[in-house]
Amino acid sequence: MTDLSARIANHFEESGRLKLELGALLAAPIANAAEMIVQALLNEKKVLACGNGGSASSAQYFASRMLNRYEMERPGLAAIALPADISTLTSIANDNHFEQVFSRQISALGHHGDVLLALSTSGNSKNILRAITAAKESGLTVIAFSGGDGSGLVELLGEEDIHIGVPHEHPARIQEVYILTLHCICDAIDCLLLGVN
Repeated sequence: MTDLSARIANHFEESGRLKLELGALLAAPIANAAEMIVQALLNEKKVLACGNGGSASSAQYFASRMLNRYEMERPGLAAIALPADISTLTSIANDNHFEQVFSRQISALGHHGDVLLALSTSGNSKNILRAITAAKESGLTVIAFSGGDGSGLVELLGEEDIHIGVPHEHPARIQEVYILTLHCICDAIDCLLLGVN
């Protein structure tokens, strides 16, 4: 019989070890991502966020922290979670265009100077790749999260874009790093906007 307590403790150890190892690697791109978002917001632009599965939840969670607040009271910040509109998503998917569930929204809602926050644990999700392409065509800058080596996602990014890569193969561990990273971005945005040390 499996010792569940030991198995659970191992999950905590593996997750904690990975986050500690990535702290130095990801600190600069996370800071750059926060600065990119703040610059867009100061220019009266917005953030569009997308992902599939757990990454869809993370995109929605990030938008909720922007629109409401992270840890400090402040005015709401402009963000849209593209996976949240079920009617639009299912309408596009029902017309046999699941690969376009985000790109069609970006083409309609995105404007030059906006930011796309795209999350993919594999880096190969076709609808995320299409979203990045649509964002580039509409003049958005991109903050792209990926696991593994980033695969096809990295190839679509330009010099002005930011890649936050989690070099790991376990989707659960990647998602855990994503949440911590999004918290760091939210905290950094508040620090930049509110002057918090």
